[in-house]
This record gives sequence, C-alpha cells and structure tokens, in this order.
Amino acid sequence: MNLRSKVDGQPAYVLHTYPFRETSLIVEVFSRDFGRMALLARGARRPRSAIRGLLMAFQPLEVGWAGKGEVLTLMKAEWQGGQPLLAGEALFCGYYLNELLMHLLPREDSHEQLFARYAEMLARLGSDPAGRVREADLRRFEKALLQELGYGLTLTHDNEGLPIYPAAFYHYQMEQGPVRLEHAEAAAQVLCGKTLLDLEAEDFADPRSRLEAKQLMRTLMAYYLAGKELETRKIFRELQEL
Repeated sequence: MNLRSKVDGQPAYVLHTYPFRETSLIVEVFSRDFGRMALLARGARRPRSAIRGLLMAFQPLEVGWAGKGEVLTLMKAEWQGGQPLLAGEALFCGYYLNELLMHLLPREDSHEQLFARYAEMLARLGSDPAGRVREADLRRFEKALLQELGYGLTLTHDNEGLPIYPAAFYHYQMEQGPVRLEHAEAAAQVLCGKTLLDLEAEDFADPRSRLEAKQLMRTLMAYYLAGKELETRKIFRELQEL
C-alpha cells in the first residue's frame, strides 16, 4: 500500500454526498494536501452511524482514508468546530462554491492555497448572522480558483501587450485576454478598462466595476464549465422568476 492509499489526520471539507447501495455514502471531499477525493463511507446512512451527522457541507473535518483505486474507504471523520452554520444567501453561495469545485477541480490534485481560500471564504460567509454575501468576496474566490487551475486572468495588459487604459473599452477574449474596442458597441460584452484594473487590484468600490466583474466572471465560468449549467444558478433563476 503506497503513502497516498493510507492517510490520517487530513483537513477536509465535504463538497457533496450521494447514496451508495443500501447503507453507505460516496463522499466527495476537498482535502488540503490531496485535493478532491472520492471516499466510501460504509454504513454512514444507518440511523446509529457514528459519522452520519458529521458528513455535512461547510464544516471543517479531519479525515482519514485507506485503500486503493478511484474510491478509497473513509476510516474516520472528526469535526473540528469553529465554523458557524450558513444561512440565507450565504448558504446558497456556499453550494455555488462547492459546485464549482466539484466540476472544475480534477481528482487527487493538491491545491493547498485554494483550500485556505475556501476556508477563509466559508468563515466570511458564516460571519454575518443574516447570511448576507459580499460580492467582492465571491469575485476574489472565483479569481483565485481560475488562477489555481491555470486559467489566470490577464488584467493589466491587452492582447497586444499594451497597458490597459482605464477610460478605454475592452472585450475579454477567451485564451487571449482583453481586446481593445474602438467603440463600446463593438462587442456583446463590453468592459471598461477601469473594471479590469479594479479586478486585478481586487478593488470593488466602484459599482460599475462590481457589475462588469460579475458579468465577466459569469462568462468565464460558463466557458470553463463547457456549458454545464450549475444547479445553484438554475434554482436562483427560478426563484427570481417567482
């Protein structure tokens, strides 16, 4: 058995669970040192299971696993505490983050810095008793996620290598970066140069920058998700229609 096949004391968060056979669960976790892992929690659906109440999303765990193959066996899970339960918009946002990680992170690929960012984001989401979400926090996490996946944004120079001019207009071309426009109506999605620079600096004080950064991130995520619609976005759209 190699080192990866037997791990103990690993910080992790549950991203998703789904039933397996009559009494067990497959648990998708985001671990600090091993990235996204699929673990089999034997008997976790039994009423008296010791870990049944521990396998909750957004709660810090310390887990251990063993075995070989694509799905390893969960050997232990211990709650580490300190994370308030999410409510309201924060709960919805948490599920959005988990969907992004589930769909975009490859299995068994370590992302220690992203793990720390995720933990920080959950702490921020849990810090507001009313469950409100600051858009700036969400944009920072999305930006960090793309950076970790090797899709870092080009925000200070255009596709020709020229510095971004705050008063100019741009269209963000996938795989190329910002393309300067002669007229604001020349593209379906137009970004002010200041928006790009504010996103680079993670400064979202300007309402226009907040709005355009949100639109840009939505476009980027849809592109890297290859058209796969997230359930959280679908539910949010349905709620808006109601």
